[in-house]
Amino acid sequence: MNLTGAYQRTRGFIRDALKGEALRAKAMRGGAWLGSGSVAEQAARFARNMLLTRLLAPNAFGTMAIVLSSASVVQTLTDVGERAAIIQSPHGDEPRYLNASWWLGFARVAVCYAIICALAPWIAHFYGRPELSGLLRLALVSVLFNGAMSPRCALIQRHMKLGRWAVITNGGGLCGVAITVILSFFMRDVWALAIGYCSEDASRFVLSYIICPGRPRLRIDWHATRELLNFSRGVFGMAPLNLIINRSDIFVLGRLFSLSSLGLYSMAVNLVATPSVFITNMLGQTLLPAMSGIHQDTERLNRILLEVTSWLALLGLPATLLVALSAPSMLRLAYGARYAAAAGPLAVAAGVVLLTVLNSLLTTLLFSRGVPGVHRSAIAITAVVMLAAVYPAAKLLGPVGAQIAALAANAIGYLYQILRLRFLTGLRLSQYGSTFLAPALGCLAALAVVLASRRLAFAARPIPDLVLSFVCCTLVAAACATAHLRTWNRQSRAYSRKDTESAAAL
Repeated sequence: MNLTGAYQRTRGFIRDALKGEALRAKAMRGGAWLGSGSVAEQAARFARNMLLTRLLAPNAFGTMAIVLSSASVVQTLTDVGERAAIIQSPHGDEPRYLNASWWLGFARVAVCYAIICALAPWIAHFYGRPELSGLLRLALVSVLFNGAMSPRCALIQRHMKLGRWAVITNGGGLCGVAITVILSFFMRDVWALAIGYCSEDASRFVLSYIICPGRPRLRIDWHATRELLNFSRGVFGMAPLNLIINRSDIFVLGRLFSLSSLGLYSMAVNLVATPSVFITNMLGQTLLPAMSGIHQDTERLNRILLEVTSWLALLGLPATLLVALSAPSMLRLAYGARYAAAAGPLAVAAGVVLLTVLNSLLTTLLFSRGVPGVHRSAIAITAVVMLAAVYPAAKLLGPVGAQIAALAANAIGYLYQILRLRFLTGLRLSQYGSTFLAPALGCLAALAVVLASRRLAFAARPIPDLVLSFVCCTLVAAACATAHLRTWNRQSRAYSRKDTESAAAL
């Protein structure tokens, strides 16, 4: 009876939360769309990787890791924050701003593509892999497609019509996955991966003009361009710094170790990095428009931050523990026995992913407040620590050292943003820290059970080991979520009324 009542209350809460035009409802509907599309895409990617690790040698993935890292250089240099500026600007709906945003993005993409293409032979010589030159030039065509997407794409994000955005982003990703798998059966080398990578953005380019028809105009409004650049000044330098944080491990390991070792490392880390990209994108695309609409109301911003952080902690800490405990078993089952050698990097990468997701929520709040410079300072600190630590850590500890350096760097940047929010929004650190207490205690109990079972040899094989860890961590997440839901359910109706009244006032 109690279970039936709890189920009915939860079902009623979810139904009510998804209705209406309040910020909570819009964000939850958008999250549902993005979540559904992203889950489908990530499931397809995981299935693709399981298949490709059995079709291609590890050195193909090592070579592609270098290609993707080099492609990231172009993407970081071309990211001027023009789409975020459209979402945040009060003039973002005006065609002249959309047109200026498109030209800002595309012009920079074209220039950077030409420069990197010219440098491709030098990059190939640096790694002693002549084939890298052609692979880079092919794979980097993807940034041209990304920069040339319909200028009206930013509008569907601004107005939180995220079902259409899911069709574009996730639909393009699924097309690229299908093309990669088909090509891999015939080509059986790294070129299949490069063509498949390029086809993802090509598919998104086509879908963007189908879903959001509208072409850029040749006439550019320079007043709108200057206003967009004023916002971009606040994010200038972030993209290269993010590149250092996210890709310096690949560049360093590519020089220190063989392509096969790099391939094992990159595929292991990608096992958790891919869900991280999905979660951070979903949080940013749903919460940035919602928070931008109430950016002056610090009380509501803090409430949203604490509410979302609570759920991330309730689900993220057990998930991180699961990956850390079962890394060898996961890799054996997913990719094959030889990939179990990368269990150490995978275990540490789970902690890096959790910090990245939590940090992305803080970043979204800072962007909604119009103070991206605080985030820039945070990632500058993170990048400096990463640059200083990644080479000696990798040299001393091997590939796992690169992830340890990333964990330390991200932790320092995360703490910096939390401390700054204390002064920007009046965030209470004790209240923020308390959101982690219950799931942390539950994870300690789960850890004790799993380690005791292993000591008694109850789970010596990969499947029993994974099942035991999964059951323990799931029970922790379920127990903490049920307890938290009782409190959240009582407060939700009052919060919804406040959101509706505030939206009406605006």
